[in-house]
Amino acid sequence: MKDFVILIDAGADLNEELQKRFNLEVIQSHIVLPSGQEISSYLSWKDTSREEFYTQLKKNPNGYATAPANAQEFEDRFEKYIAEGKDVLCISLSSGISGTFNFACQAKKAVLEKHPDSKIVCIDSLRFGPGFGLMAVHASQLREEGKSIDEVADYLEKNRNRFHQMGWLDDLSFVAKKGRITHPKAFFGTLAGIKPMGEFDYNGLTTVIGKTKGEKAAYAAQLEYIAATIEEPEKQIIFIAQTNRMPQAIEYKRMIEERFHPVEVIISDVYPFCGINIGPGLMAAYYVGKPISQGLEEERELVKKILGK
Repeated sequence: MKDFVILIDAGADLNEELQKRFNLEVIQSHIVLPSGQEISSYLSWKDTSREEFYTQLKKNPNGYATAPANAQEFEDRFEKYIAEGKDVLCISLSSGISGTFNFACQAKKAVLEKHPDSKIVCIDSLRFGPGFGLMAVHASQLREEGKSIDEVADYLEKNRNRFHQMGWLDDLSFVAKKGRITHPKAFFGTLAGIKPMGEFDYNGLTTVIGKTKGEKAAYAAQLEYIAATIEEPEKQIIFIAQTNRMPQAIEYKRMIEERFHPVEVIISDVYPFCGINIGPGLMAAYYVGKPISQGLEEERELVKKILGK
């Protein structure tokens, strides 16, 4: 069986340690700073701290911009692996929020015209951040088990709708500045300590399916939601993402470990490429479970029952 590379982009939020651990290749995306300077996205805090980045981002949310790797950059990377005699499985940031998948497909077409005997498979994760990263980890584990590129791709296509997110985004003022919620609602929500509970949807976005007030109630509701939707937690690696909410993430990790006994819980930072569009205040878990219903009807009903206890 021919060796294959798993190529992801910066939207998976996997740092260098996790890239090496799971033998994943990353193609860099781009960030435009408030100064107008364009840099490659980074998946570390060597140039700034998490706290400093999110402090500056909150002060000037519209001063930063992001862009995916373009078609030529994907083409160059594909050519590199083909020259090494390898096939390529490229998993991209959700097409619901980015043009990354489209650029990868354009590059694939161009490369295969020159190298028709090569194999490049492009997958739209329909996920972002550590939810996307978790899919890449599963792909890596399947490769380690000896699965072929087609078998891994088939698994991702059939099961991507089983990768869940459950957590909160508590800084509504940031998303208000981004134009995604009205300022009065954001101001009220932040003052009242509202914790909107977010889950992935069919379109590769996150949708609020319920709201709680206060951290204690939010933790309790989120754990009940995970319990009702997760499958075989004792065999899983679970990610927890946080954007400058490390104490809450540590507590969430403790609760998840005590209740579900997974193989491992990894707290993963949300680095600037994704963080620019999320802002401070995210604290969420990512895991594999039951298929998510279309329109999230079942998940909304589940949250109603949980909050009605």
